[in-house]
Amino acid sequence: MRLGVLYGIVLGLALLTAGCNAMPGDPRSGPPIPPDQVTDFHILYNRNCQACHGANGRNGPAIDLANPEYEALIDDTTLRRIVANGMPGTEMPAWAQSAGGMLTDAQVNALVAGMRREWARPNAFAGGTPPPYAQNQTGDAKRGQQTYQARCASCHHTPAHQQVTSPVYLSLVSDQMLRTLIIAGRPDIRQPDWRHDTPNGGAGQPLSAQDVTDIVAYLHALRNPDEVSAAPLSNAPRR
Repeated sequence: MRLGVLYGIVLGLALLTAGCNAMPGDPRSGPPIPPDQVTDFHILYNRNCQACHGANGRNGPAIDLANPEYEALIDDTTLRRIVANGMPGTEMPAWAQSAGGMLTDAQVNALVAGMRREWARPNAFAGGTPPPYAQNQTGDAKRGQQTYQARCASCHHTPAHQQVTSPVYLSLVSDQMLRTLIIAGRPDIRQPDWRHDTPNGGAGQPLSAQDVTDIVAYLHALRNPDEVSAAPLSNAPRR
């Protein structure tokens, strides 16, 4: 009987010792990785991006990063600049240490590479040629209002869709962000791209580069309603 008790004590001590060897902080398990040396895309994204851009790049309050059209529209240099330096006129902060953020250059590069690897797709536009990412034309707010009414208002005046003409919404987004959303859409919230932005989803001509620029000019003018030269149309969305 005493031998059995002694055996139990010895076995318990052996298990306890083995457990201690595996405890956090044991030198044999290796030192923890310092935060500024983490370059795993999923860890970096979940810690720094998920709150705004959503799990797996979609269904967040900010732009759908997992949209292949967005990934195809924006080039590496621009995407890296936005991650590193933020986006003026929006809630997108600067993440690079050189711009006052918390991430090293290697971590910013890891985020950009990971987004491309996870979410970019070949031929995302299915042979179509989208308007350019950057605005290179002068917009006409009056013409943009007319195009908005014809192509956008039928959806965006309903409570179920974002009230894009609301000054509150417009105060949170930049002109470039508006342009990006019009061109690439947001499939996670069923926002169509520039090819399918027609009333009730019907067939029609894609928006031209000038159409997109004019709509952005109209929405830009709504930040200061005195700049809108055109009188509101009878079916103007509620603001």
